[in-house]
Amino acid sequence: MDPISPLEQALHAARALVLADLVAREVAEADVVSLVEESIAQRRWWVEQWPDGAAFVAGLVAQDVQDALLERYGRWPLCPVCGSGDPHALDVEPELGPDPHWVCHKAGVKVAAVGSLGAATGGTVSS
Repeated sequence: MDPISPLEQALHAARALVLADLVAREVAEADVVSLVEESIAQRRWWVEQWPDGAAFVAGLVAQDVQDALLERYGRWPLCPVCGSGDPHALDVEPELGPDPHWVCHKAGVKVAAVGSLGAATGGTVSS
């Protein structure tokens, strides 16, 4: 049995991280998981063309899934930090870089690493 290539390891890790966030926010339905698989398939080609981008795959897959969910269902993941005002989604930062995090630009805070939304509380911030 051949060892798993670094490219495949990066893709498997990205899948696991984004699925963990979907499960944490209770939106890991079959059709949503399919969005993750579509992104993984597209990003496989991308990272084959640019192997140095393997460290960026998790953030890109998270953004792909977020964009696909916005088109079909609405904003995701909703910010658990801001307790008032219009519900808004978190953003992935850096857009193209290693160690991606979900951030709230409204509050100016990092909420959780991609894959760690389950650890982020849904509490409110008093003003």
